[in-house]
Amino acid sequence: MKKQAKKITTEDFDRQFDKGEDMAGFLDVKKAQVNKQIQRINVDIPVQFLMKIDVEAKRIGVARTA
Repeated sequence: MKKQAKKITTEDFDRQFDKGEDMAGFLDVKKAQVNKQIQRINVDIPVQFLMKIDVEAKRIGVARTA
């Protein structure tokens, strides 16, 4: 018999994920796909906006380019 993924709202999923809880019961890994297609772009951004991006990136613990 197939195991069904549990049902959950996106808000509850996000909340539990942010708490670091185990999310495996909510995911169907047999259907997971990796999207390897990448399109790189260059964007000119004002320095003040870039500084705000850096502050937010540091706050959430990711690189500026994430």
